[in-house]
Amino acid sequence: MTISLIGLPGSGKTTVGRLLSRRLRLPFLDSDTVIEQQLGCSIREFFEREGEARFRDIEADVIDTLTQVPEGVLSTGGGAVLRPANRVNLHSRTKVVYLNSSPDDLFRRLRHDKNRPLLQVADPLGRLRDLYSQRHPLYKETAHFQVDTGRPSVASLVNMILMQLELDGSVGTV
Repeated sequence: MTISLIGLPGSGKTTVGRLLSRRLRLPFLDSDTVIEQQLGCSIREFFEREGEARFRDIEADVIDTLTQVPEGVLSTGGGAVLRPANRVNLHSRTKVVYLNSSPDDLFRRLRHDKNRPLLQVADPLGRLRDLYSQRHPLYKETAHFQVDTGRPSVASLVNMILMQLELDGSVGTV
């Protein structure tokens, strides 16, 4: 079984995914890392040079491949749900957990992060609110489960995910 994590940038997909993969003894997969390895440059550089449409094409190919891995925990990029094919592949091939973070929580968590191009705008909180309003319905459509990240620790979030997966019968007692 592969478990996929979706949510806005900064919602904890990579951090939670790493701990979840350790707890389940499954490989950890990160679609952004795979994309950067294929591109030979950062996503940010490629995005600026080639544009979003070309990036989303590559991302869709990577998501298609990674959702066919028989076992793992997959962390996706925040915009992976923008393509309908990605939403279908994620939902039909994996158990999808939406890490739901409010724009205000994300802003508090990321306001000093200079490595996120998303926040290098005049109004980063406004940008996060716009992304949330655009993507929240797509995340909900794609997900089997939703976990509100709020202020719990990473370990608590992983425990909440494991409880939902156990109740669903997707994993045994961990």
